[in-house]
Amino acid sequence: MTVTVALCVTAVAFVFICGANDGGALLELAVRHRSRSAGPLLALLVLAVGLGPDLFGLTVARTFTGHLGQGPPDAARLVFLAGAGASVVLVLLLTWRGVPTSLTLSVLGGLAGADVALGVRPAWGHLGVVLAVGAAAPLVGVGAGWLIGRAVHRLPSLRGMPRVVSGLQLAAFGSQCLAYAANDGQKMFAVVAVAFAGDALMPQPWQAGDVMVAAVFAVGAMAGARRVARGATSRLLTTRPWHVMSAEFASSAAVLSTAGLGMPVSMTQSVAGGLVGTGASEGGRRVRWQFTVPLLTAWLVTLPASFATGAVAGLILKGVTS
Repeated sequence: MTVTVALCVTAVAFVFICGANDGGALLELAVRHRSRSAGPLLALLVLAVGLGPDLFGLTVARTFTGHLGQGPPDAARLVFLAGAGASVVLVLLLTWRGVPTSLTLSVLGGLAGADVALGVRPAWGHLGVVLAVGAAAPLVGVGAGWLIGRAVHRLPSLRGMPRVVSGLQLAAFGSQCLAYAANDGQKMFAVVAVAFAGDALMPQPWQAGDVMVAAVFAVGAMAGARRVARGATSRLLTTRPWHVMSAEFASSAAVLSTAGLGMPVSMTQSVAGGLVGTGASEGGRRVRWQFTVPLLTAWLVTLPASFATGAVAGLILKGVTS
């Protein structure tokens, strides 16, 4: 009973942190050069997250719940309690210390560390493939951003261009919301399913879980969007409206292309890749390359730190429950 309560509390906290970290970052970038208020954009993002399982299924979520470790079903709850709890604590700590981090990397590392500590055999091969695809996604974002940036420069100047640009901006953010719901956002459903549904994900989307995830995510996104972004992404280049629009389309392409394969990738890092590619389409000097270093730091720090934190949390749980 104690484990169930702790896991449910951890799941709610995890969804809130996803909203503050992922949702806040996406909203901040979206409203920076748009005339629209944050309210409608937040509603669009939350709607996409809530409808994600119905629209795209739960392929990526099942990667978290069933493809990263091989052990008895009863161990899954302890693994997720240790792994998700460790990732929440680590992301909060690193953010407070000003160290770049990635929530998706933190979850992957935390679950792997918890697997080892609790005697569950990690699927190292599959985890390696997931991490390789995750590392490639920002690079795909760079390439897509460069291509889109070059294409935008070739667009003819039309009489109704402001209206066309406004429509494209909304379409770009909408595609980004759908991509997040199809891939990166499904880590929330994995944790919630294990906490509230008992074990693996149900064949059909759990409607009550959809509503709960969307509501808590919305609260977290509102809290995260209130702060001024201080991360590397906001400093990569002096952005203009078309930069943001191009980066959103580019990151959507990178993230959606891996969703069907069940490979979780980071939307925020893919956005950063899209911004780099878009800026580079105007020339290499447009990008402030020194601010790409923290994106690499996120990998070098978050992954080993989350693995160690998840392992420690797993050992503590093992001692308490044995």
